[in-house]
Amino acid sequence: MSDPILLDERDDVAILTTRAKAGETPLGRGAALGAPVSPGHKLARHAIAKGAPIRKFGQVIGYATMDISEGEHVHSHNCEIGAHGRDYGIGADLEAARKTVPEMAPRSFRGYRRGDGRVGTRNVIALVATVNCSATVIRQAAEEVMRSGILAQYPNVDGVVAFAHGTGCGMNNEGPGWENLQRVLWGHATHPNVGAAIFVGLGCEVMQIARMKQMFEATGSERFHGLTIQENGGTRATVGLIAAKIREMLPEVNKAERSDCPVSELTLALQCGGSDGYSGISANPALGIACDMLVGLGGTVVLSETPEIFGAEELLLRRAESSEIAEKLLERIRWWEGYTSMNGGSMDNNPSPGNKAGGLTTILEKSLGAVAKAGSTPLRDVLAYGQQIRTPGLVFMDTPGYDPVSATGQIAGGAQVLVFTTGRGSAFGSKPAPTIKVATNDTLYEAMPDDMDLNAGDVVSKGVSLQEKGSEILEMVIATASGQATKSELLGLGDNEFLPWQIGAVM
Repeated sequence: MSDPILLDERDDVAILTTRAKAGETPLGRGAALGAPVSPGHKLARHAIAKGAPIRKFGQVIGYATMDISEGEHVHSHNCEIGAHGRDYGIGADLEAARKTVPEMAPRSFRGYRRGDGRVGTRNVIALVATVNCSATVIRQAAEEVMRSGILAQYPNVDGVVAFAHGTGCGMNNEGPGWENLQRVLWGHATHPNVGAAIFVGLGCEVMQIARMKQMFEATGSERFHGLTIQENGGTRATVGLIAAKIREMLPEVNKAERSDCPVSELTLALQCGGSDGYSGISANPALGIACDMLVGLGGTVVLSETPEIFGAEELLLRRAESSEIAEKLLERIRWWEGYTSMNGGSMDNNPSPGNKAGGLTTILEKSLGAVAKAGSTPLRDVLAYGQQIRTPGLVFMDTPGYDPVSATGQIAGGAQVLVFTTGRGSAFGSKPAPTIKVATNDTLYEAMPDDMDLNAGDVVSKGVSLQEKGSEILEMVIATASGQATKSELLGLGDNEFLPWQIGAVM
């Protein structure tokens, strides 16, 4: 049996790396296990009294709900969240964080330079529904064109994507839900990975194209067109009209060609889902190192999932570049506490059953591992959901923890590539920004070879350094940005993962 991992000398627990059987003592001392314990789970390094804090990563992840013996399994049956400290020390680690930005020689990737100066990593035609009523129309038009085989004549066009959703009407015409949808639809239609777009509405819905143009101060140079079903003869006629419009657009969109572009123009979205006890040990800290290097190259990384940094927000606040930036994050934390309470939930509704089966016990533990994927550099901005990302370096976007909703907001903000770490397994993909999936453990990588792009399990199983794995992740990000297809792209994933965040009453 491999020795359990100790992450920090201050920790009260060690992490199993192989399955332990009932009756075994994996620490070589203490109580024998009363039942089998899976890899990624925690064992008490010493006796822990009821009510005492339990530390992992050198941080409190919960409190003992009963006396725990040395060597005993520590999990949901004897550990709960409790209250976490709010003495944040805002900005206390800022100077140290600035020193973690590595000096990097300039790098380039092969991207599509757009007329507005931004750079795309893909070149797609986007069909954007303004309302659920036009969802079927855009899906049928996209399928018709893709099935026809016409794209074979246009090698620089990566596909036709239908961004369909379930709202756009029956909603308030102002407020956070309406603003979220506005930003998402506009952000996808004008995304740097989109060569041209067509907005398609029914015609009478709340979400009007003209109002959207006014909200975002459209200049007329945007690469999109608009039409409605009511003005174009109904469903069948509109499908035919959209398909004809796509065929007309293809030669122009195909004129885009890849060229050398600085890596400083990349914006990388960060996601983790189906997390396990290895997430904060292998894939997430390795991704954090890749992020530090990307920031050193002048690029941008976007952390999100506000409910899944809860309890670890101090790690971000201590390296916030200003008190104003810190207050933006604190305001969102307070909003989420009120929002979950109003809906009969709590911020510790996370982790999910799958997370717990993988060894994660409380949201504090999950959050500490999740924040690791953003690296160590200063926090430079906090953004609303789907807001355009304009500040280089590490930024935070307020989103739910639900991966499709969160990633939809990051991509709307302008992220051209996404890295998704997972320990339990994920069948996630995204468009128009491709997703790179990183397995936290060898077992998952071997079990889902068609879904996982990269394995970080060898950090634990073979002693590969986090620095080496971080460099490997960065190289894959650059290769993907230059056109290398990810596993999720080869599988055709991404259409159903477009999911704008809905807030407010359905009327």
